[in-house]
Amino acid sequence: MSKATMVKETGYYDTLGVKPNATSDEIKRAYRKLALKYHPDKNPSEGERFKLISQAYEVLSDPKRRDLYDQGGEQAIKEGSLSGGNFSSPMDIFDMFFGGAGRMNRERRGKNVVHQLSITLEDLYMGATRKLALQKNIICDKCKGYGGKKGAVEKCPTCKGRGVQVLVQQIGPGMVQQIQTMCPDCKGQGERINPKDRCTNCNGNKVVREKKIIEIHIDKGMKDGQKLVFHGEGDQEPDLEPGDVIIVLDQKDHSVFQRRGNDLVMKMKIQLTEALCGFKKTIETLDDRVLLISSKPGEVIKHGDIKCIVNEGMPIYKSPLEKGSLIIQFLVAFPEHHWLSNDQLPLLEALLPPREEVMVSEEMDQVDLVEFDPKERTYRNHSEAYEEDEEGPRTGVQCQTS
Repeated sequence: MSKATMVKETGYYDTLGVKPNATSDEIKRAYRKLALKYHPDKNPSEGERFKLISQAYEVLSDPKRRDLYDQGGEQAIKEGSLSGGNFSSPMDIFDMFFGGAGRMNRERRGKNVVHQLSITLEDLYMGATRKLALQKNIICDKCKGYGGKKGAVEKCPTCKGRGVQVLVQQIGPGMVQQIQTMCPDCKGQGERINPKDRCTNCNGNKVVREKKIIEIHIDKGMKDGQKLVFHGEGDQEPDLEPGDVIIVLDQKDHSVFQRRGNDLVMKMKIQLTEALCGFKKTIETLDDRVLLISSKPGEVIKHGDIKCIVNEGMPIYKSPLEKGSLIIQFLVAFPEHHWLSNDQLPLLEALLPPREEVMVSEEMDQVDLVEFDPKERTYRNHSEAYEEDEEGPRTGVQCQTS
């Protein structure tokens, strides 16, 4: 029985857009794309969805918790969390995945900025350099990050320096709900500056926007999903160490090659004549060289056979003079029906290995072979099941009634 039929619920899998039998790598890739897409910095209105994505990944990335979820669903996870603690913060999961250091680190440092960089398999094979233009906050030079004259900063009287306001709403008889919102007067800063004392360069914001060009060097052999960290290149904030800019490599699919570790995998179609009598084929590599391959005389290439060319795969990261293998799976194309006339078939048969002879007897039932249509079979099965549900079984022993 496949894993897809054994799980009790598929909600977490659906949230990440993967199947219940997805590998850990497929789950990581799905989380990476969704977390970058729905991060609150990029989509402020998608905070709840980001939380659900992070929660699903936290469970499915842990083999023990994933097994628990598969067997008992979300209820089993909640019951297990009573003794093991609640779910981690979505931002903590994001930081751990993308190279951050968690909540305590964010209190001492500014936010990390994560960007996804689309690249090709050729870029990873040959190496490349890309330039990325970023808009970042830098501390205002004119006021040195004070936002105005020294002494002009005062505690916000609206929120009393907390940066948030707590609103109480009545939701029913004897029931109230507390809602915490950002203070609109100080915008969560906990302090404010009199408009006449504000810095004219930053308008009291303490920081100004600046365009920054980052040069990204993609080394030979790097992998899809690999992270490049530019330390201290994130947004600047007063009294905080700047966060990092993290570049996540996102490789596009290639029309010919697939990468598996340090190997490259491709499929090659050959004709039946080439499979039996030999062939010569060319392969264009990712660095625009042409490889000539051939089969040896008398060598038969079967459908699905796999061969490899040593040292023609991907360069090994940080050892680019070494390479993996180029793996080729051969797909043999057979001729169409009646490609050879009936009077020529005996000539072909004389050249091929002898066929197996079958002793025919009168007791045997001779039947016809027809083309198989899976859609028609599926329809027939559904139709029979429907008829059984409506009318009861059409065969078998019937119970007698008095």
